[in-house]
This record gives sequence, C-alpha cells and structure tokens, in this order.
Amino acid sequence: MFNCCGRRYDYRPIDLAHQPSGLGVRHVQTLLLFFGLTVAYALRVNLSVAIVAMVDKGSKNDFDHFDWNEQTKSVILSSFFWGYVVTQIPAGQLAQRVGAKVLLLFSLGICSTLAVLTPLFAHLGGDKLVIALRIVQGLSQGFIFPSTHTLLSKWAPVSERGRLGTYCYAGAQFGTVIMLASSGFLASSSVGWPGIFYVSGAAGIAWTVAWFFFGGNSPVEHGSISAEERDFIESSLGNQDHSKKIVTPWKAIFTSAPMIALTVAHCSHNWGFWTLLTEMPTFMKNVLDLDIKSNALLSSLPYLVMWVLSMVFSPISDFLINRQYLSRETSRKLFNTIGLWIPMGALLGLAFVPKGEIDLAVALLTTAVGINSATYLGFQVNHIDLAPNHAGTMMGITNCAANIMSIIAPLLVGLVLHDATDPVQWRTVFYIAAGIYFFGNLVFITLGKADIQPWNEPRPDKKDDDTEAARPNNQSTTERADYVD
Repeated sequence: MFNCCGRRYDYRPIDLAHQPSGLGVRHVQTLLLFFGLTVAYALRVNLSVAIVAMVDKGSKNDFDHFDWNEQTKSVILSSFFWGYVVTQIPAGQLAQRVGAKVLLLFSLGICSTLAVLTPLFAHLGGDKLVIALRIVQGLSQGFIFPSTHTLLSKWAPVSERGRLGTYCYAGAQFGTVIMLASSGFLASSSVGWPGIFYVSGAAGIAWTVAWFFFGGNSPVEHGSISAEERDFIESSLGNQDHSKKIVTPWKAIFTSAPMIALTVAHCSHNWGFWTLLTEMPTFMKNVLDLDIKSNALLSSLPYLVMWVLSMVFSPISDFLINRQYLSRETSRKLFNTIGLWIPMGALLGLAFVPKGEIDLAVALLTTAVGINSATYLGFQVNHIDLAPNHAGTMMGITNCAANIMSIIAPLLVGLVLHDATDPVQWRTVFYIAAGIYFFGNLVFITLGKADIQPWNEPRPDKKDDDTEAARPNNQSTTERADYVD
C-alpha cells in the first residue's frame, strides 16, 4: 500500500504493547490542529451572532446598524461558502505537492486579517463589501480541511486514527462554542459587535505564529520527534518509499460507489449542520424571544454538547475496532447512523414544538446538534479508510460538494422564511433538513465501505514490477490482512 504522498503502505497488525507512552509530537500536532480549527470556525460563525446585533436598530449604542432583510442576511451568511467551494479540490492537490503546513499558515493568516477588517468594510460599503470580504475569507479557508486530512494521514497511526481525527476536528465545535458564547457579551459591551471580529481575528493571528514555529508536515520532516515515536508512526503506516510520485486517479475516484456514498453523507451532514448553525440565533430571537445574551449562550450549548460527545464517542469507536468487536466498516456506519438519524428525529420533534416552549426547543436543538458529533467516527475519517494516498484530494472533493449545500441551505431558509417569527414556516425548514439527513445516511449504510480501494495505489513502474517478482511467496501488495484500525 502507499501513503498520501504516493508512498508504499504495507499494513501490519497493530502492536499496542510497543506504542510509545506519554504525550508525543503527534499529540502536539493534533492539539495545534484542534486550535487551528477552533480559530477557523470562530472566524466562520462570528457573523451568525454579530449580524443579529448589526441589524438591531433598537440597540442603544453608537455602532453602525444596517437595514438588511431576511433575504439579504441569508445572502451574506451564505457568501462565505461561495469562495470556500472553489479552493477545495486545488487545496487537496497542493497539500500533497507543496506541503500542508504552509497552506494552513497562509489560509488562517489571511482569513484572520480580513476578520479584523470586517467592521471597516461594513462601514464603508455595507452588505456588498461584507459579501466580498466573506467570499475571500471562504477562498482562504478552503485549504483547511484538505490540508488537515493530509496531515492526519501522515501523523495518525492507524490504531489512533479515529481518536486523533476526532480530537482534531472537535476544534470546530470548540470554536463554535467559544464564539457563540462570547459574541453576545461582546456585542452588548463597550466594544459592540465590531469586537466580535477583532477578538476572533486576533486569535487567528496568534495561532498562525504558533503553527509557524511548532507545526510539521510529517514525522520525517519534524526536527523534534523522537526516533521511537517516528518509528511507531511509520511502522503503523507502512514502509515508505519517498521517491514515489502520486498521480490522482480522477475517473476511479468519481466513479467509486464508496466515494459517492461518502460524498452524499458529507453533503447531507453539511445541509443540516449549517442550517442550524447560521439560523439558530435568528430562530431563538424571533421564535423563542430570547435577548442577544441569552441567545448567544443557548446557541452555543448544542455545540458544547457536540464537543463533549465527540470526546466520548471517539475512544468507544477505537476500542470497538481495536478489540475487533466491530469491523471498521460496521463501526463507521453505526456511528454515522447515530450522528444523522438521531438528529433527524430531533428536528422532526422540533417542528412541532409550540411557541414559547423554550426548554423543550433548546433540548431538541441540543440533541440535533450534539449527537451529530458521531459522524466524526463515520464519514469524516472515511476518506483515509478508503485511500490514504488521496485523503486530501478526496476531502477537497467531498467538502466542495458538501459546501455547495452550505450555500443553498441558508438561501432556501431565506426563501421559506417570509416571517421569521412564524413557527409554521420554521417547521418547513426543519422538515427539509430531517429528510436530507435520512437520505444521506441511507446511501452511506447501503454503499459505504471502509477498506482501502484498489485505486489508492499508483500503477507500478518497471522497478516496482521487479520488486514484486522478488517478493517472498509471490505475495502481492494488494493482498493484506484485514488489520484493525
């Protein structure tokens, strides 16, 4: 087999007894990626709460306020994804060729700087300049997930893949929690809604400095890693042939049934996730009649639960797989089902919550968002299961398609909601999201796989053919045991 840069993978049974004890450089990389995604999502969702204050002309402060209707707000909230989808697939290719570290550095550096400039842009050009700025922020953040997946395919031993991948991506929920919880206080304070952008932008700039000094492309290139830990990671991933050049098998990827299932699952997840993330503050203000401070705190609660549950689900998944209680494929489908179909039921329940039933509505919203964290052990790491060689590019493909849904979802909400205080109109929004959750997971459990696909491996050249002929017992590189992950 081969790793994400065209290197050979010869998977071996996992020897957990020889796993290095204590914290290692791979854990530092995971922590840095965790905080990187924390900042990235803070920069994405800062506008979701800020826009409530930006259009609140009843506010008694001296900051700019804007006369934006629901349709205009929906366009502004979705504009980030117009740029975001464009750079996804190129990002996966660039991460493989030039290294993911530098891509993450520039991605979050640019996005953070633009966040600091958002209040100025809003003052000078209103909605048009804000939309343009958010498009550029989306373009810059399009490199984040493909780069992160590329890094995980190099740093995460197969026995820790689910755990380290989940810990890393849990930063998205942590950033959402921090931003939503603090935004209401910032907007109500002396710094007003512009402070939301200043704080999140400054945090991003601080992260880029830390990443510049401590981030690494791979164990081989990192100067501080111990020989023991490097050997553990590389022996887990297989013998590496650094001379191999990878060629992306585009036709095989786009026609692969497991890849199609993965893409559909990713799309369905994004539709529901971003519908709730971008519209929950508006729902809480207009339907539940909550002020901006209560709105921000309660809006962050579901993402706090999501973050906590991701830490609960990930060791359970790795335990079930490593102890061989479940196959990797069964585990991926089980957790994906938990992460999409339980939230589907919560959304259907939310559609019938009477106006004024705040506790019940918040409980259902928390369930719909919080349980969604199980998908990190489902489709989210499935790219690396199917083809570690192409994990970054595959994440770029599925994330591109999924974030087209992130564009459409807020726009559809804007079309459905002529009166944001009408629970019946919100019911339609929740019906649509529930139906998409159902369909996406149905496709994943029907067509999804979790074993390495034949198109993961580059076609051998003459030298490879000679090596293959000399292999003992004529064992092919495509023949392997179904080793635990």
